[in-house]
Amino acid sequence: MKLIHTADWQLGKPYGRFEPDVRAALTEARFDAIDAIGKAATLYGADHVLVAGDVFDTEGPEDRTIVQAISRMERHSCRWWLLPGNHDFARNGGLWDRVRQRAGGTITVLSEPQPHEIEPGVWLLPAPLTHRHNLDDPTDLFDGMATPGARLRLGVAHGSIRDFGTQGETKNQIAPDRARRSNLDYLALGDWHGTLKVDARTWYSGTPETDRFQRDEPGHILLVDVDEGCEPTVTPIRTGRFQWIRRSWTVNDQAAFDAECDQMLASIDPPATLLELSLAGITSLTDRVAMLGRLENDVSHRVRYLDVRASDLVGRPSEDDLAQLAVEGMLGVAAAKLSARIDAGGPEAAVAKRALERLFVEYSREEKA
Repeated sequence: MKLIHTADWQLGKPYGRFEPDVRAALTEARFDAIDAIGKAATLYGADHVLVAGDVFDTEGPEDRTIVQAISRMERHSCRWWLLPGNHDFARNGGLWDRVRQRAGGTITVLSEPQPHEIEPGVWLLPAPLTHRHNLDDPTDLFDGMATPGARLRLGVAHGSIRDFGTQGETKNQIAPDRARRSNLDYLALGDWHGTLKVDARTWYSGTPETDRFQRDEPGHILLVDVDEGCEPTVTPIRTGRFQWIRRSWTVNDQAAFDAECDQMLASIDPPATLLELSLAGITSLTDRVAMLGRLENDVSHRVRYLDVRASDLVGRPSEDDLAQLAVEGMLGVAAAKLSARIDAGGPEAAVAKRALERLFVEYSREEKA
């Protein structure tokens, strides 16, 4: 049989660091990913979609978030199996009761660790989380789940096979050989936001819509073709709209910077790109101002979001820079004093550097006006 494995939708994620228009686009993309998943299920003949936890970003999402999620899923003919994760863990009277009240027959909430025979001889073994952090392996219960007449045993869980440190949850540890221990034909995992193969029968699907700068790859789902007695065939399918990229450039003149910009813009889809850019190097003050000007006045308008970190890009006034200011009377005197303080070093040097740069920026603007 074929199925879709996905996880970590985190619907309702607030994206508080962004401006309202960016937040709105990212929020809508996460709902649109549900439609992309449903269409992929139809296209590839997968009757079941396993969502391995963190369907929602919190255990108390707004009603609109729940209704949007359900209405998107119900537009498609596949069956949806939703597992509570650490962000949306199961508790009495909580989120999942609200979902059940609104959901139709094609959506099943796996809030109890009880096996489901989803097709004749095909059993789904869920390991829902009932707390944000569980001390025990939530998949230990798989060993005791009766699956009479099983030809396929499929597990779905949310947690860490290994300690992902700051990039993932350190609780809810799952045995790395759980598929072998519990005689599973496939184990669908959630928590890690990138696609990751643990072994032939154990995979993380990652999030269908990337939500952070930890990786360049857009979001994916997994098409899983599993047959009795065989290793499953697992195929990643792209569903993500936005690409979050992080770049670090060392540049020493405007020409090198422009070349980097041109190459990057040619390799991405700018309106669908969020860019975190770090600049380093030593260049003339004129070139530094021009580089930052291109980012502010050109690149930032092309991409969806731009975060520039330029504290390590040092702009020192060249002789030509100082000569331009020197003819400006008091501006020239101020520039000379600031330059002397920079050369002297000490605690005032950093302030003097910023003041000289600001002086040159304002002078350049006056010249262009």
